[in-house]
Amino acid sequence: MSSKTKIIVLHMKEVIYTCIFLLLLIILGVLVFFMFGPGKAANTSKKTDSRYTPGIYRTSIQLNNNSFDLEVAVDADRIRSIHLANLSESTSAMFPLVEPVLDSLASQVYSTQSLENLDYASDQKYTAQMLIHAIEETVQKAASS
Repeated sequence: MSSKTKIIVLHMKEVIYTCIFLLLLIILGVLVFFMFGPGKAANTSKKTDSRYTPGIYRTSIQLNNNSFDLEVAVDADRIRSIHLANLSESTSAMFPLVEPVLDSLASQVYSTQSLENLDYASDQKYTAQMLIHAIEETVQKAASS
């Protein structure tokens, strides 16, 4: 093999190595674009638009020196459960409307995911208003800023 052919072969190898290096550089650039490009910013902004901070929130209720808690469990966009915690048997016996009224209100909240226009009987007015106020207060604690 002559020296001229050796030089051409060496130059061809350099050209091939340079092309491979450029191809790898282009692939790396495309990967970086897809990993950190504008699509990621759009996906993360959707998460911050949630209605609530997921968790379980409590509000204390006082009735004639009896105290119990109203618990509301929320996901990012919906109210999952509303129930009473730490309700003693004596309090439940003294205020028998509390649990059934809460069950009625809670089922309405689950279906509408709203505290607006909740229905209750006129003889349950004060109990219902007290519970609605406690639910509103608790949901405000869960609301995302």
